[in-house]
Amino acid sequence: MNVIKLKKKLEEFFLEDLGELDISSQTIFGTEARGEAIILAKEDGILAGVDVIAAGYSLFQEKVDVNLKKQDGDELKKGDIIAEIVGPVAVILSGERVILNLLQRMSGIATLTNKAVKLLDSDHTRICDTRKTSPGLRMFEKYGVRCGGGFNHRFGLYDGVMIKDNHIAFAGSILNAVNKVKANTGHMVKVEVEIETENQLLEAIEAGVDVIMFDNRSPEEVAKFAELTPKHIITEASGGIGLHNLADYRHTNVDYISLGMLTHSYKSLDISLNVK
Repeated sequence: MNVIKLKKKLEEFFLEDLGELDISSQTIFGTEARGEAIILAKEDGILAGVDVIAAGYSLFQEKVDVNLKKQDGDELKKGDIIAEIVGPVAVILSGERVILNLLQRMSGIATLTNKAVKLLDSDHTRICDTRKTSPGLRMFEKYGVRCGGGFNHRFGLYDGVMIKDNHIAFAGSILNAVNKVKANTGHMVKVEVEIETENQLLEAIEAGVDVIMFDNRSPEEVAKFAELTPKHIITEASGGIGLHNLADYRHTNVDYISLGMLTHSYKSLDISLNVK
């Protein structure tokens, strides 16, 4: 993750949580008391977000030492120590909740993504995410996907063109929409089109797009559409795909399967901070 952006986000989160001060920790321990704590995995999973620990505590005025015992992408077992922390007790406790919230969510996403990758079990097709992320947390959630073995789709509306059904309806046709995009963007901008029928697929190919998404199609339809698509065009399947039927798409030969569930239906991994 970008360190500058990471720290800026963490500052916002700490301001929301701390306000003027942590009344509980500072009135009990002041600034002098020092202590040690560990961050502990309480269930099995895939770790994501260790940079949040060191970057988070670095924002406090008092020095906190963080000794990482695990790295992003590592497989965690219940009871594994993720990090050891030494510093002022009040600071350790004041930063605990924000840091754990992010670590738990990112690791939950990494764990779910890893499960999806293993279920698909494909040497060709990659699992990727979508823009269905929590506002303000996209960089964290998409990083969790990468730690779990997945890949990122667009980060926002600004880094790639994706022409969906409503764009096509307003523009009148795929060809009209693509032509307008190409007339008004540079050569470095990729263009993706969402299609549902074979006729739309052929129109998208004729329009010269870079990526074609097969939306809400069965494994049989995806395999057929992928075969009809020239090899220089990237193919993607999305819609109606989850852990329950992911393996059915293993042999469709599509390049990517995008899953919104990775960032909107995950379960946070149980991680805690304990006094050492």
